[in-house]
Amino acid sequence: MKRSARAMVQTGPGVLELQEFAIPEAGDDGAVLRVEACGICGTDLETYRGSIPLRYPVVPGHEAVGIIKTIGASASRAWGVVAGDRVIVPAELACGQCASCQDGNNCLASPGTHGFLPTSVEPSLWGGFSDYMYLSPQSRPIKITSTIDASIAALFNPLGAGFAWAVDAPNLQPGQSIAIFGPGQRGLASVIAAKSVGASQIFVTGFGARDRQKLELAESFGADLAINTESDSAVAAALAATDGKGVDVVVDTTPHALQPIHDALRIVRPGGTIVLAGMKGNAVDGFPTDEIAMRRLTIKGVRAVDTANFKRAVALIETSPDLVAQLHTHNFSLEDAAKAIELLANGDGIAITLRT
Repeated sequence: MKRSARAMVQTGPGVLELQEFAIPEAGDDGAVLRVEACGICGTDLETYRGSIPLRYPVVPGHEAVGIIKTIGASASRAWGVVAGDRVIVPAELACGQCASCQDGNNCLASPGTHGFLPTSVEPSLWGGFSDYMYLSPQSRPIKITSTIDASIAALFNPLGAGFAWAVDAPNLQPGQSIAIFGPGQRGLASVIAAKSVGASQIFVTGFGARDRQKLELAESFGADLAINTESDSAVAAALAATDGKGVDVVVDTTPHALQPIHDALRIVRPGGTIVLAGMKGNAVDGFPTDEIAMRRLTIKGVRAVDTANFKRAVALIETSPDLVAQLHTHNFSLEDAAKAIELLANGDGIAITLRT
């Protein structure tokens, strides 16, 4: 019986080391997950580079899917899963006591996040860049079928974000129009989510040659217009396609770039909604507060994904695995975690997973 787990440990910015740890005990109210795959996203890139500070050393990885190896009786009753079940593991730990937790929403007093707790917090294996991962009483695993490839199951996180950002946050209704800035994994997932609820027009923006294939993929997912902003104006294209009325919803998933926020204000119709999902790292100069008030615009910020939208993602993965699989581009071994992150940084992949 295997008694130790391999894990990639981040010891500082840009440094990942393969280390071994004892496989934890589940206890009565916890579980041990045999990790099959772990997705990689822009947050992993930012933490790897040190842009998002961590308490080192830490086992990264907050998009894990795997098989329950051992589970305590209390945890099994609370989560509705047993040993041998495949589950996805939402990143955020939940206190289980606050009103938001009771309603099934994001915890208002989260005790931590998978992939961010340091190894000094026992039992160390809190992240998905590992063979095994500890699930605490505050974890919230969700069962998913074991009949599909684990790399596809690991797409629960971007797909959950797609539903949370493009549908839930703006209350997108059938027949409404939406512009999605950025064709990364969450932008493309937003296209899938918007299409699934009956959006009438879907516009997607990208930039340059490296986004060309992603824009083509957006069109295959149901986008009505893919705009390469290296050569075309997103504002002009969206206004022309809506007869000058503007769109009902804009979702900005782009990181760092500030121009998309100004474009969103020009594209959205009076009374429309702008969802800010991309972290910029800077304030936006000239933010037109008076215009927002006079045009009755709603501005929403989003970050974490709640349980309901993870369940929507799981349902989509289980019913349409071939559709979802088009998001996935690369698998890497655990030891090649740094290479996987750099590939994402270069824009050469969309959904990338580590396989253990």
